[in-house]
Amino acid sequence: MPIRSTILVLSLFGLLLLPGCTKEVSPSASIELDPLSYVDPFIGTGFHGHTFPGSTLPYGMVQLSPDTRLPGWDASSGYHYSDSTIYGFSHTHLSGTGIGDMGDILFLPYTGEDNNELLAYFEKETEEASAGYYQVQLENYGVKAELTSTLRTGMHRYTYPKGVDKKLSIDLGHILQANWGHRSLEGAIEVVDQSTLRGYRISSGWAHDHPVHFYAQFSTPFELIEAKDGEEVLTTEELSGKELQLSLRFPDANLDEVLVKVGISSVDGEGAQKNLEEENPNWDFNKVRRQAEDTWRTALAKIAVKSQEEEVLKNFYTALYHSMVAPMVAQDVDGRYRGMDKAIHQAPTGFTNYTVFSLWDTFRALHPLMTIIDQQKTKEWVSALLKKHEEGGVLPKWPLASNYTGTMVGYPAAAMIADAVTKDIAGIELEEALTATIFSSEYHPEVIAKMPEPRAQQLMPKHLDFIDRQGYIPADSVPQSVSYGLECAYYDFCISRIALKAGNTDLAEKYARRSLNYQKYFDPNWGFMRGKLADGAWQEPFNPNYSDHDISPYVEGNAWQWSWFVPHDVSGFTDLFGSKDRFIAQLDSLFTTSSDIEGENASADITGLIGQYAHGNEPSHHVIHFYNYLGQPFKAQERIDQVLQTLYAPTPAGISGNEDCGAMSAWYVLNALGFYQVCPGKPEYSIGRPMIDQASIQLENGKTFEIHVQNNSPKHRYVAQVKLNGEVLDQPFFNHSALMNGGVLEFEMTDQIPIAKGN
Repeated sequence: MPIRSTILVLSLFGLLLLPGCTKEVSPSASIELDPLSYVDPFIGTGFHGHTFPGSTLPYGMVQLSPDTRLPGWDASSGYHYSDSTIYGFSHTHLSGTGIGDMGDILFLPYTGEDNNELLAYFEKETEEASAGYYQVQLENYGVKAELTSTLRTGMHRYTYPKGVDKKLSIDLGHILQANWGHRSLEGAIEVVDQSTLRGYRISSGWAHDHPVHFYAQFSTPFELIEAKDGEEVLTTEELSGKELQLSLRFPDANLDEVLVKVGISSVDGEGAQKNLEEENPNWDFNKVRRQAEDTWRTALAKIAVKSQEEEVLKNFYTALYHSMVAPMVAQDVDGRYRGMDKAIHQAPTGFTNYTVFSLWDTFRALHPLMTIIDQQKTKEWVSALLKKHEEGGVLPKWPLASNYTGTMVGYPAAAMIADAVTKDIAGIELEEALTATIFSSEYHPEVIAKMPEPRAQQLMPKHLDFIDRQGYIPADSVPQSVSYGLECAYYDFCISRIALKAGNTDLAEKYARRSLNYQKYFDPNWGFMRGKLADGAWQEPFNPNYSDHDISPYVEGNAWQWSWFVPHDVSGFTDLFGSKDRFIAQLDSLFTTSSDIEGENASADITGLIGQYAHGNEPSHHVIHFYNYLGQPFKAQERIDQVLQTLYAPTPAGISGNEDCGAMSAWYVLNALGFYQVCPGKPEYSIGRPMIDQASIQLENGKTFEIHVQNNSPKHRYVAQVKLNGEVLDQPFFNHSALMNGGVLEFEMTDQIPIAKGN
């Protein structure tokens, strides 16, 4: 048996920083490929991926996509690949979330008799999707439907059969997931002229107060056939109601093709009209499609890769595509937007409002990826979050359409902000960032009492009071105590990093101490993080395989998955086990133990299992890289290879869990390039096992960071040697500044576990 390589374990709160070298490195030949040819928007639309296949632009306000009939969790994006029925095409969707919302302003072209339930059927082979374009043939109506979009508008092209009545349904009562309480509250439409409509819909669900205004223009005049509010037939003078639905007919018998342009706005109808007039003033569908494709081509070209495996290219560029769907622009072309206080604001110069921050998911990989390839967007997102704190009173966890949803754990905005701050991204107000993150870490019942937000208790939960008074969260006082306790310890570490950058050493020390609270949940006898009662005793009974989605010490997981959430202090965490060997044995067991999940109400989010490692949910995503801290990088390479090869695929079921607004995909992008950031807020990358043969990352500072992989193949999963700018790395880490300085990272791969270089 070959001797396994040994890497020095790094010290508490600090990886070895490897500065960029000044050695000249010859640039590689340019990588010439069209990234759009490898984007497949159907990836993730099956299994539990929850993505949508329709048209959007990078961070677009509009996501124009079909809504299928399949109800429930798996259709929370509005679409599931297994379905072959379509309600219509709506203009707003969420990508990969576990809760359904949006689905606003639904259009369905149809022919034949009018009936109470208009529903289209299609064959899968007629369905096509690419970046910025979607098409399908509606078999029972004989209509070919095509969709494309600009940033704030959607464009439809419907080709009807010859010699039939050409009709269109507009449904403002359409909802995606009634089981999540999603419902339409109010809708109205005004006929501006015989080729123009405007109106709005207000819905309530995950976002409890969600207005969407629209302005729609048609390429040919229409006639109003019928208007209904549910079963009630309306007169043409009162086009309003909770379940408003209009049926139109296009009487021009000489036209088979009808174009529709729709601008949307969260502000008002005037904003929707301005968005449409500025972004899509003409009637050239093909031009808008080409512009959408060019926009995506430019965005995806920030990382050019080569691979001999077409599957790798499809996985990579679709993952990069999915990483650029959210956060979404939430501001009109005139700079107006709806704030967290529900007031209409005029954006100051240089500010853009965004929504759909799935922060608990995306702080781990998506936002670190964007600090490399889009620092301008990173700065804009931090500014948008700080503005939400100013307008709404507290940093959001999961803001959706100017609503606090209160979804997920702790105060994850601190992680995203700390990562941007510690990477010296320009334009971030440090004092403002520090004030906002500290406020989120404190319990403010007086603030909660004044907030009209229905989910206010989830914004500043009682957990924070226990952390401040006792240093841990008692499991018999608050559910999900371990997950909240571990996450908040990490977020406190992030606050300490912001405080250091701001020059406030007292606060930095205070929050560094709080970041060690994770130790209070560790049971050395079991080797797991466990629920601790108010009297200091461990919660019984204890079963590390047990999960309860609603009531347990763990959120969307069990003790196996959550016990590893100490990304900020791997050395200190190792010490809790008493020895590195015991830590390694427990980590090995994570991947080799039974994958059985016990409990009648076990979380459906526990997917993508290797042993009890659950790649389908984000709390596990950093764990494989722990092997690099323990002197066994070959194990990290084995497991990364296993995940990349088996838990991602260029198929509808090719994402092993909820995509979560780019979180799953960004993990693939970074690890396929050969590195990953274990601890956002600590600007260092851990070396893994690259899947690509070559990559060129175009940085905003004009420099290029290249990755070359020699002897790469599916069998060669081990890293024999890594060089950064010609210098051999003696540890499997390098820092962010080295990447941003440009240069070359070179991997030499082998099918053998490398021989040890010594301790």
